[in-house]
Order: sequence, then structure tokens, then C-alpha cells
Amino acid sequence: MIIKKAEYIISGTKALHIPDLKVPEFVFMGRSNVGKSSLLNAITNRKNLAYTSSKPGKTITLNFYNVNDEILLVDVPGYGYAQRLVHDRLNYGKMIEDYLEKSKYLKVCFLVVDSRHVPTEDDCLMYKYLQSFDYKIVVIATKIDKISKNELNKNINVIRKKLEMTQEDLLIPVSSEKKIGVEKIHLLLESYLN
Repeated sequence: MIIKKAEYIISGTKALHIPDLKVPEFVFMGRSNVGKSSLLNAITNRKNLAYTSSKPGKTITLNFYNVNDEILLVDVPGYGYAQRLVHDRLNYGKMIEDYLEKSKYLKVCFLVVDSRHVPTEDDCLMYKYLQSFDYKIVVIATKIDKISKNELNKNINVIRKKLEMTQEDLLIPVSSEKKIGVEKIHLLLESYLN
């Protein structure tokens, strides 16, 4: 996939804020600090399209990015950030649920996990929750450049087991920094065009 254009369009807190581009949408969810912003920047081949921060919990809205006027990438607030107030966490949950229920063009939910760690209880709950919808779910394991190949193979098996994934369920190991695995995501996005 050749990225000719990638731009931030709008942030919102409700489904009515979804831009009506009538193009396939792809949502990225995961724990705070799992590398979603870096992943979005790697996918779009832009350094600062999605704001990255060393502090977790910076994304507090649904953020919409137009790519090539052909697809819409959606970044949602990370979950599991302990220092967020309970009512904030509930509001983020409602915001995400509203989006998942009302988006007309959502095709794939990408669940982003850290390849270095066992999925958390929140990751498992989110995976199960996404299964209650009709969307394709793809797990992306980030930060694979930070561990050895042996560790990665072992951890991929642990992630699959912990999330109770089947052999058919897709898991893509990715390094945003080294762009490993990004082409596989591009091919998946492209498969929904036309």
C-alpha cells in the first residue's frame, strides 16, 4: 500500500462525530502505553500523525485519520491506566461501545498488545468483548524488536493461549520502529478496498 496522504481529521466522543467519508474503517484499541500511536505512525509512514507520549493515558477521545481518501483509521483511548478516575474510565468505555455499535463502515478491530508481556485481564476482557460484535478481530503484538526471536516465538504462543485464540485467528507481530509487520497490515487494509 502506497501512502500518498495521511491526515488527522477530527476527534470526538460520540458516534455522531464519526466523519461520513463512506470508506472502510479500522479501529485500534489496547492498553495505555502499548504503542498504538507509534503503530499508527508506522502504518501511515508519518512521524507525528498520532501523538506519542512517554506518559500513558494521553488519548482521551476517538481520533480519526484519513488515509489516501480510501480508509479511516480510528484510535481510541487506551484502557487499564490505573491513574485515570473511575468515571473517566467508564466514559471511555461508553465512548468505545457507542462507536462499535454505531459505525456503519467499521471492518476490522485491531487489538494491540505488547509482545513482551502476557496479556492482562483487561486485554482478555476486551478480546472477549470484541467477539460479541460481527467485526473481524486482528491481534497486533508490538515492540518485537525489544526481544529475541526465541522469546518472541514463546511469547506469541503465550498471547494466543491467554486470549484463547484459535489457529485461524490472525496475530501480526510488529515493530513500529523497524517497520517489521507493517506490510502485512497494509495488505489487510488493502483487501477491504473496492
